[in-house]
Amino acid sequence: MFAALASAVLVVSGCSASSGSHAPTAATRQQLVRSTDVNVAHKDCAAQCTGTLDGARYEIRLPARWNGTLLIYSHGYRFAQPGPPDFGPADTNAQVDSTDSDGSGRDALAKDLLARGYALAGSSYKTNGWAVADGVKAGDELHDRFVSLVGPAHRTYVWGDSLGGLITELLAENYPGWVDGAAPMCGALAGPNLNFDAALDVAFAVKTLIDPSLKLTGYTSSDDAAAQWKQAAQAVEAAAADRAGGGTAKVLLVGDLVDAPLKSEMFDGSTVTSTVEALVESILTALAFGTSGRYELEQRVGGDPSDNVKADYDARVGASEKSLISLAGGDTAALLAQLDSAPRVAANPKARAAFEALGDATGKLHAPTVTLHTEDDPLVLVANETIFGNRARAAGASGDLAQFYIAPPATYPQNPGAPYGAGHCNFNNTQREALISTLDAWVRGGPTPTPTRAASAFGTGLDPYFIPGKWPSGATV
Repeated sequence: MFAALASAVLVVSGCSASSGSHAPTAATRQQLVRSTDVNVAHKDCAAQCTGTLDGARYEIRLPARWNGTLLIYSHGYRFAQPGPPDFGPADTNAQVDSTDSDGSGRDALAKDLLARGYALAGSSYKTNGWAVADGVKAGDELHDRFVSLVGPAHRTYVWGDSLGGLITELLAENYPGWVDGAAPMCGALAGPNLNFDAALDVAFAVKTLIDPSLKLTGYTSSDDAAAQWKQAAQAVEAAAADRAGGGTAKVLLVGDLVDAPLKSEMFDGSTVTSTVEALVESILTALAFGTSGRYELEQRVGGDPSDNVKADYDARVGASEKSLISLAGGDTAALLAQLDSAPRVAANPKARAAFEALGDATGKLHAPTVTLHTEDDPLVLVANETIFGNRARAAGASGDLAQFYIAPPATYPQNPGAPYGAGHCNFNNTQREALISTLDAWVRGGPTPTPTRAASAFGTGLDPYFIPGKWPSGATV
């Protein structure tokens, strides 16, 4: 599916304004990219700044004085039906940045970026769920719409959170004719199957050790999937509180299987109790995608794409983790034996191939790329960056990649929680703006960014020494 889409992308981009017969030469384009003009002439899209493209809402926000840079934002995963944890209505609004809830650009981040002269654009996707191909199509069509309404940009950067981080990278890989830089934030850059295999690992361990009634695949409806999450959530929370009965140890083991972070947005992990609560938050986050997210996915690709047949869970639990499980009253060997003896889940091969075909980052970078990830991410594990870095090196493109990490404070109160660094895509606006300014300086001819060079822009939280670990299953690319 995605191979066909990619072929279509190349055909379309070959006919676009940025790469057709009237496109600037490479030398002219480089001059535009490095231009210092801060008041670029353009048309006002007026009422057409808001609209719909092939079923996807879009929004464009223009600054008073345009510096010639266009930022195209891709939003993160949205449940197709009301999903965990709050089961609110499905969101179909466009966003022009990470904190823009309605496309209006009235949030503080948008106001700051507009004040700096950036033009902002973003859209919803034709569908919700794992809508990677829809997101890529929406981003390309939005770029074309911007050019037709406002005029060509001197430089265009793509950026996005979570699933939008993957879409961001796919836009950069497939549209070198108009993408000059990319900034994926907390992106699912290890691709679809590795991430959903990890979600299956969590659900499988919860079913085997905590909630035997949990259904792993084949949900009959979105309501069925939601009910499965609710009952599993209650079981996990009860187990976490049951230290005397070994439930706490089981929760620790479930987290160990996927290297779940020991800090969360609400719990700083400074005590054993806080660590367990953080693991519960991580497990329930993964279960949301292993139930409600999996139902939507199975409808999209025609079956279950995830697999744990060859998973070696014993190898994932180290000596220090076994010691902590023992301190919590658990018998690690017995729990692992229970996992080893439980029936495994085999993927539907066609569904697995179809899932991969929706889009996976290759690491074949065509433009400067700066990634940003929280060190303690319960949903899109920070090890996604390890896989992506390996792919870029294998493609000979590591010189176009800089990877930055945000660490949480050592301690923080449960309310309001971590200000940054712990939780999925939990960055503050200073860090998000620094990401854009760092990418911008690099694209315009500055040196390759490093945490040391960027420290003053990012402020507190940037961790210059962090190296993410390997993927839980041991996969390398």
